[in-house]
Amino acid sequence: MNRAEREAAIRRLLEQTPPQVPAGLYEDAVRRGGRMLRRRTVARRALWLVLCAAVAAFTVWALTVRPWAQPPSQTTPPVTGW
Repeated sequence: MNRAEREAAIRRLLEQTPPQVPAGLYEDAVRRGGRMLRRRTVARRALWLVLCAAVAAFTVWALTVRPWAQPPSQTTPPVTGW
């Protein structure tokens, strides 16, 4: 079948009244779509939870370690006796 014949066959199928749809297709599509939406919602919530936990862990680490503060110098002895 060449392209023109395929297009004509598809047009004939689409112009039929009512279109030939397998029984139960709508119910299956709704069920699968609902399942996909629930999975996406759960995945999105899990990712937000992981992100919030990472931010909290980083904040606690930064407050305890204080990486922005310079450590005391260990190369020169303290000056005493002036």
